[in-house]
Amino acid sequence: MNILEIENFFGNSSFFLLFFSMISYWVIVAFDLKTLNFGRFLMIGANFCLLSLLILRWKESGHFPLSNLYESLMFLSWSLSTFHFILENIESNREKNFEIENFSFFDFSNKNKEQKNLNTNRIKQPFLGSLTSPAALFTNAFATFSLPSEMQHSSALVPALQSNWLMMHVTVMILSYSALICGSLLSIAFLIFTKNLDFDFHENESALKAPSAEKFVSVFPDSEKTEFFASASGLTEPMKVTPSFLNKSSQLHSTTKLSSENDFTKTNPLKTKFAETLDNLSYRILGIGFPFLTIGILSGAVWANEAWGSYWSWDPKETWALATWFVFAIYLHTRLTKGWRGKKPAFIASFGFIVVWICFLGVNLLGEGLHSYGFFN
Repeated sequence: MNILEIENFFGNSSFFLLFFSMISYWVIVAFDLKTLNFGRFLMIGANFCLLSLLILRWKESGHFPLSNLYESLMFLSWSLSTFHFILENIESNREKNFEIENFSFFDFSNKNKEQKNLNTNRIKQPFLGSLTSPAALFTNAFATFSLPSEMQHSSALVPALQSNWLMMHVTVMILSYSALICGSLLSIAFLIFTKNLDFDFHENESALKAPSAEKFVSVFPDSEKTEFFASASGLTEPMKVTPSFLNKSSQLHSTTKLSSENDFTKTNPLKTKFAETLDNLSYRILGIGFPFLTIGILSGAVWANEAWGSYWSWDPKETWALATWFVFAIYLHTRLTKGWRGKKPAFIASFGFIVVWICFLGVNLLGEGLHSYGFFN
């Protein structure tokens, strides 16, 4: 078995492992299965196969395997699977006291305390894998099945790429893309998950405002039940029921208000906590990707000056990389300076998801500029 056959074996194995990993994550999330998370083990196998493939191509070609679009896509697929494990570790370390594995995709109702305390450390939350595994699979499948066979073979570097900056610049840029893609996916999931909730708030505010007394009265007209349920739900002051609350018009007004607003009857602490976790994880992983992107752009400018005699030439790739930088700079500015949390910054990150893919893949496929790996031409 020669080295090309071994490369094909690792490439095909990584595709099938990512495919079955995605299926496993989706099944566990959709049916809320309390079983061993096979998707994680399959993802580990895919990560190993991709790493082995890249190392073999490095040995075969004698240079870092980032010289064409196929190798870049495979490296991106490996990076996405790697950041998946980083996300899982961040979540498990930050939320040790919150049993997020009890979350069900279809059932948001509160479970009994006894059920919540069962098997708290048995499985990891598969929801993150249901988001990251399709992205890793897409890049892997596109490289394997869509690119022409001649582009999948390792080739000698053109003179402009024969530099030590190749490993520094391209590696950091792809790592930044993978982090930004993962963070943007989490923001998209957050927006879908909270489409019926008001989650626009600042750093010093709570995600959901405490329900008003009128809402409790409309549901529990009896004063004793109302006072008990209001105190249990977080009202800071004791509620006194007056006759004005109990007349029919007030109850009708409160009931109408209850049906038109997002209040405590449409959400629960588990759902709120999960949404906050998505928002926090997105912010953290985007906070990792943005410095990588900054370093990648700066190192690319230095390399461009050495290779082409100019730090910046407004090449399509450079322009879109700068646009990507501005999008996520705005996102971090709103989070750090303005204190925004929730839907507003999530919309910015979701827009950044599109910009990242245009920057990484769209510009290359157009076959224009100094950075293109286009084959449509």
